[in-house]
Amino acid sequence: MALLIAGCASGRPVTGALIASQDSAPGAVEHTIFIATTRARDDSKGTYFSGERIEPGDDGAALDFASATVSVPPGHVPGAIEWPNAPPGDPAKDFVTRSAGYIDNADAFQAALKSELAGRKGEARDIVVFVHGFNTLFAEGVYRMAQSVNDTGFKGVPVLFTWASRGNLLDYVYDNNSATAARDALEQTLRIASASGAGKVHVLAHSMGNWVTLEALRQAEIGGHGTFGGKLGQVVLASPDIDVDVFKAQVRRLDSAKSEMSLLVSTDDRALDLSSRIAGGKPRLGSYIKDKEIAALGITVFDLTAVRTPDKLRHGKYAEVPGLAQLISTRLAAGDQLAVARTGFSDRVGQFGTSLGGFVGATAGIVITTPAMVLGAPAALLGRR
Repeated sequence: MALLIAGCASGRPVTGALIASQDSAPGAVEHTIFIATTRARDDSKGTYFSGERIEPGDDGAALDFASATVSVPPGHVPGAIEWPNAPPGDPAKDFVTRSAGYIDNADAFQAALKSELAGRKGEARDIVVFVHGFNTLFAEGVYRMAQSVNDTGFKGVPVLFTWASRGNLLDYVYDNNSATAARDALEQTLRIASASGAGKVHVLAHSMGNWVTLEALRQAEIGGHGTFGGKLGQVVLASPDIDVDVFKAQVRRLDSAKSEMSLLVSTDDRALDLSSRIAGGKPRLGSYIKDKEIAALGITVFDLTAVRTPDKLRHGKYAEVPGLAQLISTRLAAGDQLAVARTGFSDRVGQFGTSLGGFVGATAGIVITTPAMVLGAPAALLGRR
């Protein structure tokens, strides 16, 4: 039973996985990841942060910052993380850390983002914030962020929001509580990113990370700044470990973000099957079988059930299908065409779904259900919002 919920980690790093390598390799690609976290610092070499929660400071803030530059090997297989057998690894064949360090505070973090964005144009001025799921060590979050950015070809600035997961199968309840406790910190991170000079701030969340993401967006909406100054872009919810009824209650508050949302589901997700059993048999959103019901809420659904990947738990498909990685990238880049205005949104997202469905569905078995397909007309969509 425990193996079914290993879920959010594919391969495990060894102690000190982020020890920096002084070597480089021809053809390797480097990505600098900016990091906001609710994890406590860990002074162990090459570790940086543990799975324990940070103690709030005098100002009540429970958020710390860092950055890391990760090298992806020239022979990288899309969807995989080539973990080194021992750190720092061989950059010719492994993911390796080239540099890493703490950032002093929120002001310094925002200044670092501004500096990175300076001089960029178009899509390269966008930020994507990745929120990982259950059972994720700090190093796993960093390397998964680098892998996702590399495989999607995302041209903007990557930000990892990593909450205090212990990376242990038996700590499901602790992780869930850590995710809940991180709501304010994620909202603060999105505010910082939005004020950094970015064009758009996109969000990609996986598994339990969707819980903290939706809670942060919900409270931002209630607080009157749900668009984050008009900067909030696409929100991609991958394999959400969330009760379907809870999601419906959350999304009713998300008028600002809802039209920008994409949901990635797979009805054969074994990790979410066990999560459902733990939750009293209530279905989890990431394995829900009623795509049209969710699309009727104004959300585009990508059903990955027919997609086959090496992941035996079928919980990490979002990161393991090369065609899907490109689809997510296209989805992020298409934001202005999809949901800037409510009028006509249904038609535009319908065209988007039809065109990408022909391209991706033919190669990867992805089924796309859009609000337009369910509701038929913009007026009907607006009536449900």
